[in-house]
Amino acid sequence: MTHGKPDTGNADYRDGGLEFPASFIFGSATASYQIEGAVNEDGRGPSIWDTFSHTPGLVVDGDTGDVADDHYHRLEEDLDLMKSLNLQAYRFSIAWPRIQPTGRGPANQAGLDFYSRLIDGLIARGIRPVATLYHWDLPQALEDEGGWRVRSTAEAFGDYARIVGEAFGDRIHTWTTLNEPWCSAYLGYGSGAHAPGVTDPESALRAVHHLNLAHGLAIMAIREVASNDPQFSVTLNLHVVRPATDSAEDADAVRQIEALGNRAFTGPMLLGAYPADLFEDTKAITDWSFVFSNDLHIINQPLDVLGVNYYSTNLVRVWPGDGPKQNADGHKDVGGSPWPGAGRVEFLAQPGPYTEMGWNIEPSGLEELLLSLHGQFPGQPMMITENGAAFDDVVEDGAIHDVDRIDYLRRHLTAAHRAVQQGVDLRGYFVWSLMDNFEWSYGYSKRFGIVRVDYDTLVRTKKDSALWYAELAASNRLPD
Repeated sequence: MTHGKPDTGNADYRDGGLEFPASFIFGSATASYQIEGAVNEDGRGPSIWDTFSHTPGLVVDGDTGDVADDHYHRLEEDLDLMKSLNLQAYRFSIAWPRIQPTGRGPANQAGLDFYSRLIDGLIARGIRPVATLYHWDLPQALEDEGGWRVRSTAEAFGDYARIVGEAFGDRIHTWTTLNEPWCSAYLGYGSGAHAPGVTDPESALRAVHHLNLAHGLAIMAIREVASNDPQFSVTLNLHVVRPATDSAEDADAVRQIEALGNRAFTGPMLLGAYPADLFEDTKAITDWSFVFSNDLHIINQPLDVLGVNYYSTNLVRVWPGDGPKQNADGHKDVGGSPWPGAGRVEFLAQPGPYTEMGWNIEPSGLEELLLSLHGQFPGQPMMITENGAAFDDVVEDGAIHDVDRIDYLRRHLTAAHRAVQQGVDLRGYFVWSLMDNFEWSYGYSKRFGIVRVDYDTLVRTKKDSALWYAELAASNRLPD
């Protein structure tokens, strides 16, 4: 491995033939509610996403995750599919309401049995199991008690983590506590774009803290019961925020968004403290009295690897007040704001090209993010736990020639490779997603998969990107 700025490479990040370290892991990722279906089977209880998706007008075309990809019934087929793609690891999430239908009480054995079959099937195929404890499907019964706004949900999460730790703690390679708590807190309780659809800035900030607390409690619980010396992780969607101008005002806009979007999580998790400027920026909303004296000690658990999700960048400035305020932050606008206390900040539209989500394609942002984290947290190993793109795939004679997706993956993997060359301890890359699935409030209208799912027949078809990625995973070399 060489250190320092790479001497070669195309300005557009379209490099080929790059060799990744032999230990570098190539995998893929999914989430329980997005693929499993079987929402009313084998004792599973309702989640906030069942409630949200069944509420008219909240999800495109009224889509729900009731069937999704029917992964619950097609487990063996999907495991064989992963094996055929040469995946070295698979990041899946455990549905809390499948384990504890109301979020409390004894485990539902049928739920444990399903994930045990999944884990054993992965190991039998030489694929490392990477388990995410929470990918947004909170048991509805806990939301009825206050959800992530209240401390008792974090405490219940610790109990849930202990149950799954006892059940699978001899076989899981890496435990990831939370997926993108920014989305759970700010989109779920601030903007209302995600379940449970609340639009209240104080609730969003309460959720931030209780998710952070849940993270710490979960690691402590699993560390006590796991027997195979697993790795511990969390996955954060950290924002690459750039100023519209070089003015001090716009620099301060970047600071404020980074406090809400990044440091609200990395501060307590990795440094053991919330940033003082976050408290100052939000003092008109809350006094943060829900943070108890020992909480930061609980949250600040050593992480073996930091999971990084990356899709696009943000461009901000202080809104001048004339004309309509732009809100191009990449998230569906349903009326509320996912940026509590940051009403003065304007998110500007950025130059294309874009994915079908309307997100700008900017591989340099990934390199920038990895290097920034490396500078802030020297020695912290990292893994790209999600990166990928939705495109309007076309089926031609049974094939899907998704050249745009291959180009997207090539460019972002080049960015990752350049970060490794500059000394970043990057351990692996998980493409989002293994297959097309329920894309939250966008329903089935956006396709992220490297494998196509026909939602009428549920037939899986490998796209060209899947064949490309399989070659990469087999060789650890970026195909030419």
